[in-house]
Amino acid sequence: MSRIELEGVRVAVALDADAGPREKVVLDGISAVMAERRVAVIGANGSGKSTLLRLLNGLVEPSSGSVVVDGLDSVRDGRAIRQHVGFVFTDPLSQLVMPTGREDIELSLRRRHRNRVDRAAAAQEVLDRFGLGRLADQSVYELSGGERQLMALAAVLAVDPEVLVLDEPSTLLDLRNRELLRKTLASLPQQVILSTHDLELALDAERVLVVESGRIAFDGEPAEAVRRYRALSGAETGQR
Repeated sequence: MSRIELEGVRVAVALDADAGPREKVVLDGISAVMAERRVAVIGANGSGKSTLLRLLNGLVEPSSGSVVVDGLDSVRDGRAIRQHVGFVFTDPLSQLVMPTGREDIELSLRRRHRNRVDRAAAAQEVLDRFGLGRLADQSVYELSGGERQLMALAAVLAVDPEVLVLDEPSTLLDLRNRELLRKTLASLPQQVILSTHDLELALDAERVLVVESGRIAFDGEPAEAVRRYRALSGAETGQR
């Protein structure tokens, strides 16, 4: 497994205001080492969990502190990290940029396979691996939410990243497709780190981080993490 190290990470974004420039602190004091095969991150909307995930492949850079993945610094070695860490967004339509899934997977493979024939063969192998061959040449807009999510996942996994990061991957899925996603993720050899509101999906992990107001409120065993998250959200007492 890969080793991901966050040390004293702070992320702040500038805000323009009439009274002068200010900043909003999104994450503060984040330190963690992730080396488990499956890690989940849970927290309320706006807690900072999506920003935390985007740090892991350099989509967001820390304002201070450091993020290191297998010795690669996210600021200094951003391009190398993005080849090492694949990222799947919540909405697959923000990721599927080509008209069809086949074209999107071939796009992912363009650096690995310069020859068009080799690239097409490699893309077909990926499609077959995920059972997506019959959908390969349909418009991505004709696919269901679950089919789009699997196609986006296949496009990211086509280049065999060491680490797979997913930002709320089950949000747009119905029950059947959510269960298909769970089975697919469980079968992958990659280290998987995901954020989710789906507490059953979080319980599949080996370790769960609870993020609250830009800080890690709990880091540990999944069942206890879910209990802590419910307590923070008032779910255990029926509060809203």
